[in-house]
Amino acid sequence: MCTFRIACTRTIRKDSFVASPSHRRSLGRRRTALVSAAAVAAAGLGAIPFVMNANATPVELARQSLPAKDGWAASGSGTTGGSKADSAHVYTVSTRAQLAKVLGKGTDSTPKIIKVKGTIDANGGSSCADYAAGTGYSLDAYLRAYDPKTYGKKMPSGTQENAREAAEAKQKKNIVFKVPANTTIVGVPGTNAGIKGGSLQVQDVKNVIIRNLTFSATEDCFPQWDPTDGSSGEWNSNYDSVTLRGATNVWADHNTFTDAPNFDNSLKTYFGRKYQIHDGALDITNGSDLVTVERNVFTCHDKTMLIGSSDSDTKGKLRVTIHHNVWNGVVQRAPLARIGQIHLYNNLYDTGTLNGYQPKYSIDSRAKAQVVAEHNAWKLPSGAKVAKLLSGDGTGSIAGTGNLVNGKATDIVAAYNAASSKKIKTTVNWKPTLTADLQTSAKNLPTELLKTTGAGVLN
Repeated sequence: MCTFRIACTRTIRKDSFVASPSHRRSLGRRRTALVSAAAVAAAGLGAIPFVMNANATPVELARQSLPAKDGWAASGSGTTGGSKADSAHVYTVSTRAQLAKVLGKGTDSTPKIIKVKGTIDANGGSSCADYAAGTGYSLDAYLRAYDPKTYGKKMPSGTQENAREAAEAKQKKNIVFKVPANTTIVGVPGTNAGIKGGSLQVQDVKNVIIRNLTFSATEDCFPQWDPTDGSSGEWNSNYDSVTLRGATNVWADHNTFTDAPNFDNSLKTYFGRKYQIHDGALDITNGSDLVTVERNVFTCHDKTMLIGSSDSDTKGKLRVTIHHNVWNGVVQRAPLARIGQIHLYNNLYDTGTLNGYQPKYSIDSRAKAQVVAEHNAWKLPSGAKVAKLLSGDGTGSIAGTGNLVNGKATDIVAAYNAASSKKIKTTVNWKPTLTADLQTSAKNLPTELLKTTGAGVLN
């Protein structure tokens, strides 16, 4: 079931940290031993916001760095986020205004830790009508102005398009948050931490960690009509829940992404096309590089993860590791990969229909993408075809073995190629070496990952 978090309100404060004796217990999982709520409960302990490092020294959740060899983001000096922040740069926020103040313009690279307590409403109480007020925009007027039957198949321009852009600019000012370099943004355990209706933008910066947050209801009040998009036109929206553009060394871990509460099946249709208010969940574009996406839940969403903004995105970059994630009720782009070296392992894909979201495909390899997909598990409903799990343009590659479909070892590329004229290549020009926690059997993933992924698990 897709859920969203309810916001709490607290005052902003700068935090210091003192360890209590009970926090010094060892509950190891791998080198930095991430502690799940299930593991804590099983051990009969309370919530412990710690892991243990290699020297058995307690490390608070907010100060954890990406473990060694944990995907592409561990390359070079690794990804440490704000782990080195001094006490003056550790903040707890629970409102939109507080979050915006701490992030500023996204240019201050001083190491900082931002703890999100409760769910932040990025709109700050403003509605779509509030954003439209004073701009002259109305949907009815927009529909009359650009009806293809009278306006033709050309891009909207003129009074109502200008008004739409003005209203869009007002919303953007409220809901887009620019994340600076050397920053950790982490949800406070036990508070339903998350951002509702917002978009974190990680652009042209390095060394960012985003953890333990639920991203819900990221919506564009003012989609643009594009009659030239496809054969029938499309309504296109802005704002990914998290967008990486030219970003380097980013770790996204234990988050949940969902459209809830406004699912796509509730959206209206205009000009014969769905009035789409949702864009991507987590997009990695514009030459972003060295990214690890792990133990997240992606649910109830259409265009979920785009790697590479176009077929000509920056070559030699877009190196991304995606492991131990759950994809449930995801229509497509899990991910859509272009150009880069992408490693997908130990992910769970549940391709049943959920809240009206009916999957089209899971992985799309195109524009010469070099994908290694290994030891992943798919759950297919009765009658679904293995050949529909993949997509491509005839230039991309997908290598890798050990993938299971309904518990059975399956060559998913062979199944796709047997049914498609645009063949996916089966060899790649690189070999993954940064493979922390790689399980060589996907058999237990359907039960294991449901307990260890998404927001609210870390303590």
